[in-house]
Amino acid sequence: MNPVPPPPATATVATGNTLLWTSEADTQAFAVRLADALQAVGGDAFIALHGDLGAGKTTLVRHLLYALGVTGRIKSPTYAVVESYALPAFAAWHLDFYRFNNPQEFEDAGLRDIFVSSGLKLVEWPDKADGHLPAADWHLHLSSAGETSRTVQLRGHSARGAQLWSACTGP
Repeated sequence: MNPVPPPPATATVATGNTLLWTSEADTQAFAVRLADALQAVGGDAFIALHGDLGAGKTTLVRHLLYALGVTGRIKSPTYAVVESYALPAFAAWHLDFYRFNNPQEFEDAGLRDIFVSSGLKLVEWPDKADGHLPAADWHLHLSSAGETSRTVQLRGHSARGAQLWSACTGP
């Protein structure tokens, strides 16, 4: 079991829709705020995660799922494509389309039902299923800004996305 330590004081800096995380502790602190915001809206959201390999997409998802109450090991869905989690208040799915060679593989894998269900959908490499996914509430673009720092650009594409942004970046 991997318990979630309490989040440290954060050094996250917000500028418009861009955040700078200077450590993994910043990632964790943001994930805790996002978990609180998601619980406030009933967990029904689609968050698309963009970034190169090693940018921190899976790390963010792990911290988020732990903050939402998942216990035990959280596996990357790179090979399985999808991992599902029954949280106390809602369902969550972590999907990774990195291995898709063609967007049609989304349909072939039978994943459409997940996106018509209520619950949290966290998708890494959403561009690999281009044209088959509904509009995301949020697009997070993570990029390395040094050995331990990450720049995160958030783009909200719905009222829910704006609500989550406000909750995560407020005081």
